[in-house]
Amino acid sequence: MPELAYRDALNQALSEEMARDPRVFLMGEEVARYNGAYKVSQGLLDKFGSARVVDAPISELGFAGLGVGAAMLGLRPVIEMMTWNFAILAMDQIVNNAAKLRHMSGGQLRCPIVFRGPGGAGGRLSSQHSQALEANYAHFPGLKVVAPGTPADAKGLLKSAIRDENPIIFVEAELLYGSRGDVPEGEYTIPIGKADIKRPGRDVTLITWSRMLTAAVLPAAELLAQQGIDAEVIDLRSIKPLDHETIAASVRRTNRVVVVEESWPFASVGSELSDFIQRECFDDLDAPVRRVTGLDVPMAYAANLERAIQPSPERIIEAVNAVLYRPG
Repeated sequence: MPELAYRDALNQALSEEMARDPRVFLMGEEVARYNGAYKVSQGLLDKFGSARVVDAPISELGFAGLGVGAAMLGLRPVIEMMTWNFAILAMDQIVNNAAKLRHMSGGQLRCPIVFRGPGGAGGRLSSQHSQALEANYAHFPGLKVVAPGTPADAKGLLKSAIRDENPIIFVEAELLYGSRGDVPEGEYTIPIGKADIKRPGRDVTLITWSRMLTAAVLPAAELLAQQGIDAEVIDLRSIKPLDHETIAASVRRTNRVVVVEESWPFASVGSELSDFIQRECFDDLDAPVRRVTGLDVPMAYAANLERAIQPSPERIIEAVNAVLYRPG
């Protein structure tokens, strides 16, 4: 199994799906001649031509709407947002058209489209370019939200997203593009809505997704192991739909839960997870669910403040000690 960078795993998925299905095309700012702002579309213009790898003007609302229309007419667009921060400008097309077409047409129309691009902190890009916005999209019925944290999951989930009959929000953590990992070759898909236990354990369940998996949670689990605490790590991979079964089974094993997310605490994905666990798994809990989130402030530009705002292994260990009723 070859080792690939996260960006190259996404590139491989796009290339394979475009070769498999002539209805698939890629559109976005600088995806063609420049090979993508983050080089995810490297070489695709040369392989598939300008009719299927399309440079769009700087108008997120416009080319998102073009993609929705193309999906309604039978194509399978992949719309790249240079960053999910810019996709705020396209919210009307995403949530009022793509998400609602099947419902409002009584099933006569469908919208098989993937909106993808980088999200979360970008490394000293400050407040307007460092937002983890997946909870915004998960709020709307009709959208599926995917946020892979490893190169293998990025490839398998993007292939599944392109084949799905529904609009998909595909969030790629900006700081993961250069990360590397083993990636299966050829036909390889991962079902949307299926979480993955990245580390089995018995003492506490750590639930996360996207970059927090490798940036904070797995390092925290290793440090906890040195203290004799065996943490189970669940990578959700799909935020909507959620894999309630895997979460509940883990809670039955460990009886304690800490949810870790990059985004802000108010009305977040972690809020939904905490509600589900404390409502449906109450009798299995030996302590209230704890959450470790980004701080409730705009992202700072200074590197030291940027680090302080985001979840860290130290904050996760503090939360684990709290649910285990251990002195901090």
